[in-house]
Amino acid sequence: MDLTPFTFLIPAVCIVFGALFLWHPPKDINGLYGYRTSRSMKNEDTWAFAHAVCGKIWLIMGLVMLAVLGLALLLFREQYAEASLYIQISQDVLLILSFFPVEKALKDTFDENGKRK
Repeated sequence: MDLTPFTFLIPAVCIVFGALFLWHPPKDINGLYGYRTSRSMKNEDTWAFAHAVCGKIWLIMGLVMLAVLGLALLLFREQYAEASLYIQISQDVLLILSFFPVEKALKDTFDENGKRK
């Protein structure tokens, strides 16, 4: 099965949600939509900060992944279908790893109670 169209899904989602989190983050802390971790949901300040950091990371990461995918598709057209599963797995790993810098930024900026250091 050719997974080529699916390899563009995660970069597109990162770009869309990165832009949303940067320019139109969810206003209220909620359990449905947004960057939801125990640190980010401490208060409105941590919530806004987490979305700004996550939005920037996801937007940049999505644009870079999209550029790399486009280049790979052009250069390796014949082998791209076979490699698409590995590309998809790599993107999933990158998406999961993107939570670590956001959590580190929250930890470096706020104390355990959500107050700025």
